[in-house]
Amino acid sequence: MSIAGESGRAQQMRDKAQQLSEAAEQSTDPRRRQRLQEKARKLQDQSEVERGLGADDGRPSQ
Repeated sequence: MSIAGESGRAQQMRDKAQQLSEAAEQSTDPRRRQRLQEKARKLQDQSEVERGLGADDGRPSQ
């Protein structure tokens, strides 16, 4: 996969995470809200990993 494809996928994941976060905020069911927040958090984390695979994040390696 190209770097552009990786960054595109990461952006899609971040967009979906944002949508899930917004849905969680609007939910009146506490269990559904928690599930949506957890899904959003996981997607956000995955998008960070995807983004990190395609570019140097500027952090020193350990």
